[in-house]
Amino acid sequence: QTRKLYCFNMILGYSRMRYIEFTLSIDVTTFIRCHMNAFRYFGGCTDEILYDNMKQVVIHRALKSSDSTWHSKYEDFYKYCGFIPRLCRPYRPQTKGKIENTIGYVRRDFFLGRDFSSLTDLNNQAMEWLKRVNSNVHGTTHEIPIERHKLEKLKSVDTIPEHFMIRKETRKISRDCYISYLGNKYSVPYQLAGREATLQILDEKIRVIVGGKQVCEHDLLAGSNRISRNREHFRGLLGEILKENITAMTKTQSTLKFSELQVEKRSLSVYEAFVEG
Repeated sequence: QTRKLYCFNMILGYSRMRYIEFTLSIDVTTFIRCHMNAFRYFGGCTDEILYDNMKQVVIHRALKSSDSTWHSKYEDFYKYCGFIPRLCRPYRPQTKGKIENTIGYVRRDFFLGRDFSSLTDLNNQAMEWLKRVNSNVHGTTHEIPIERHKLEKLKSVDTIPEHFMIRKETRKISRDCYISYLGNKYSVPYQLAGREATLQILDEKIRVIVGGKQVCEHDLLAGSNRISRNREHFRGLLGEILKENITAMTKTQSTLKFSELQVEKRSLSVYEAFVEG
């Protein structure tokens, strides 16, 4: 199965320390999670972050970036963390040179010709790559990013409680009592087959909500084409199938009735006439 791959990039303006993370989604929930991972990698967050005019950040771009209409979930996030978002000026590519150079560098120096067995393997390799490039002399500053990083005045993430983002998806429960998410299947109590469910994804768990109530929970599966099956979800299903089959057979069975044939009574003289000719 072919999947689209995305790469989140963040670079610190002073030290040129880089962070990258590969994902299979570019929605705002994933975008925010990558931010938190980058903050942990850097050991803190900056006072300001400069963005391109991406839909995960801004819905409507005003002439003055602070007057823009932000994505509501992203706005909650930056206010929660306490940094100020800035937007690149439209048609001014020089305002985003650092990050675009990093994207090209990732393609050339890391990604091309590399083999990986899974998304986890790819991100593990990316961490090893970051150790190398952040320890090499930078072409612009002529200094080592990890050394200049010591002079960055970052706000410690230890003082920021974890920002929890619950991803929500809507699915219809299949006739065979499963819901599908990212190419994997998760069982649901059989009584709910055909119903609409809301999925809540948080902390590597997937919760299934039907009619406003949580009906089950699964660990998120890595990869694709895998099945998480809870036997309890199917307990009693066979008995109900047998009962329905018996009921259906009873309704369709018809009682055979034999009716007496009516035979015409004739005088023997009639038959004698046929014999005589």
